[in-house]
Amino acid sequence: MSVLTRIVPEWIRHYKISWLSVDVLAGVTLAAVAVPEVMGYTSIAQTPVITGLYTIIFPTIVFALLGSSRLLVVGADSATAAILAAGLAGLGISGLSPNSSEWVAWTSLVALVCGAMLILARVLRLGFLGDFLSASVLIGFLTGVGISVLTGQLPDLLGIPKGTGNWFAQQWSTLTHLTDASLWTVAFAAGTLVIIVGGKLINPKIPGAVIAVVLSIILSNVLDASSHGVAVIGPVQGGMPPFGLPQGIDLSDIPAVMGVALSCFFLIIAQSAATSRSFAMKHSERVDVNKDILGLAGANIAAGLTGTFVVNGSPTKTEILDEQRGRSQMANITMSLVVIVVVLFLTRYLTNMPVAVLAAIVFMIGLGLVDLKGLRRIRAARISEFVIALVTAIVVFAWGVEQGIILAIALSVIELVRRAYTPTDFLVGVDKDGEPTYTPAEPGSESLPGLLVFRFDSRLFYANASLFVDRIQELIAAAPSDVRWLILDCSSIGDIDYSASLNLAGLIEALHAEKRIFALADVDPTLMQVLTKLETLEHFDNAHIYPTVQEAVAAFRADTTTPAP
Repeated sequence: MSVLTRIVPEWIRHYKISWLSVDVLAGVTLAAVAVPEVMGYTSIAQTPVITGLYTIIFPTIVFALLGSSRLLVVGADSATAAILAAGLAGLGISGLSPNSSEWVAWTSLVALVCGAMLILARVLRLGFLGDFLSASVLIGFLTGVGISVLTGQLPDLLGIPKGTGNWFAQQWSTLTHLTDASLWTVAFAAGTLVIIVGGKLINPKIPGAVIAVVLSIILSNVLDASSHGVAVIGPVQGGMPPFGLPQGIDLSDIPAVMGVALSCFFLIIAQSAATSRSFAMKHSERVDVNKDILGLAGANIAAGLTGTFVVNGSPTKTEILDEQRGRSQMANITMSLVVIVVVLFLTRYLTNMPVAVLAAIVFMIGLGLVDLKGLRRIRAARISEFVIALVTAIVVFAWGVEQGIILAIALSVIELVRRAYTPTDFLVGVDKDGEPTYTPAEPGSESLPGLLVFRFDSRLFYANASLFVDRIQELIAAAPSDVRWLILDCSSIGDIDYSASLNLAGLIEALHAEKRIFALADVDPTLMQVLTKLETLEHFDNAHIYPTVQEAVAAFRADTTTPAP
């Protein structure tokens, strides 16, 4: 493959002119949805409105040129915006206040550090890290973010002051100030919600948010809403984003934002990888997660150098692009070009847009993140995963988004180890047709009189090795007949570490001392190589290694020389 071929994105190399009209139309439609959405995300990130628009200009274009996914839309995201705002607020930097130029500089620094982390992840091929946030934990995390986001918009929806303190204190402040609500503000908010929800009920493709924004601006100007106590956005700085490193920031500030950037880093990899994989699978395509990580790294560096905040792969915007039959990243580049027109020529029309309208848009975004259906499915499938998802959600909105992502990662790893530590195990039998049967390995059961065929559905490692040995010894002690043979079905044991090898060798020695036969069946060649290297089978009779469980059982039936212990 030539250097030019490697540099030019695959979607460009295989692009067909016949796709252009479809991509352009999909991109324009996507822009109509994305513009009010990313403006809303700025209220979460607590940055000026224009910075939201900046997230879908150069970051989107850079990802289109560097990434692998044909459809993934990159831009501002509610979850990373929430992590960002909570993280910066927790730094306790004197004089640092939301919506200021200094605040934006720090958000840009986080984007740059996050981009550097993503480059390192690409070099080390760490795309698998995205798998460490399980689907259940991610649902719980995003549900918590959704609750935090939508409740955070209530004061702006009602036109009352925002409370301070933790989440509970803020909600109490909202409840105690309900009587102070501004009817004009509530009217604008309610109208926006009706338009968005009504549009979705009539036709999901109707851009309700855009309609609400345009109508609210017209009404605000005609009715002079600000004179009636309705808060408006005010002057919005237009023009192209600034280029260069964040002003007033130097290398010594990087350690302060490492925690915030790391939280964003994990969520970006998990959410973007899950989104690009799901849409690639839907269209029977492949996606290179590590190449997407490079694209996301470039997008975040572009964000940091153009005066905006962290960007992420957006499931909602990607879904919209797919619904519009977008064929490639050309649709996303079209969206960016439309937004450039907006920032150059249309920002002056946003001045009298009521803040309540933006709050209503964000409220609906937050509501969309609350995945009750997903939580119900998790609860029906596995109660332990449901508890983890629920705890994650509660920690996110009640304690903090950054703490929530740390907990989500920790719980995912703990759940992974827990499952490996206590895997399902079976006793394998053979039916009258010679086919294997699987029953739970309960004390008092056996495969055949005098025979236990034990299957352990996990790799053997230091944490579960003792459990493995204890289970076998328990089954032998409680078997209805004296056990002459123990056959280990290795079809699910893909690997073994040194600690577990010592436990297995000890088990073999104990069985031999009791005059029992120990046999292995269905051993993967890689596993056999590891067992040989670790000298686990040094005192083992290799004649009792069988290609299948059926052949091992046949050998047991043919054995008349092994006395009962």
